[in-house]
Amino acid sequence: MVSDADLIAASFSDPEQFGAIFERHFDPIHRYASRRLGAALADDLTARVFTIAFERRRRFDLTAPDARPWLYGIASNLVRNDRRAERRMLAALGRVAAHADTAGGDHAEGLVDERERARLARALSELDRHQRDVLLLHCWAGLSHTEIAVALGIPPGTVASRLSRARGRVRAALDDERGPTGRPVVPTSQEER
Repeated sequence: MVSDADLIAASFSDPEQFGAIFERHFDPIHRYASRRLGAALADDLTARVFTIAFERRRRFDLTAPDARPWLYGIASNLVRNDRRAERRMLAALGRVAAHADTAGGDHAEGLVDERERARLARALSELDRHQRDVLLLHCWAGLSHTEIAVALGIPPGTVASRLSRARGRVRAALDDERGPTGRPVVPTSQEER
């Protein structure tokens, strides 16, 4: 299989080659955008990611065989530029938990799942943007510490410390709402790639 770097290099003289990058990475970038901003804004954000990537393809580090970290970095920067949309999404999900708690009755399994998602959304909204970016790139995009460092342009040690702080804050926020015996929502470790 041709590497992303080879496709991007080929797109310098034949721009249509960049279409393979779009085909390979559209779905995961779209899922990430949808989780961060909601389905209504995901199409637009994903289109902007690939437009920017195409325009800046000559800046891509051709020694990196995989374009995923670069693309997720662009997506994270675009989300950062539209923080209000992400805050609105997280706040709306948080309100679902408040409504579900007052509605009473845990007899519907879907209601419990919605409460868990809403509690997680509230906990995520309390993180600073740097910690939230690192945590979501790790948990939702499945990037390794090294890939996150590339995506965000920060040292791997900074990724590790932000991830550790983010996990601790989310765990504490969830424990405050559910009590320490509730099932964990944020993984405590993920094998490095």
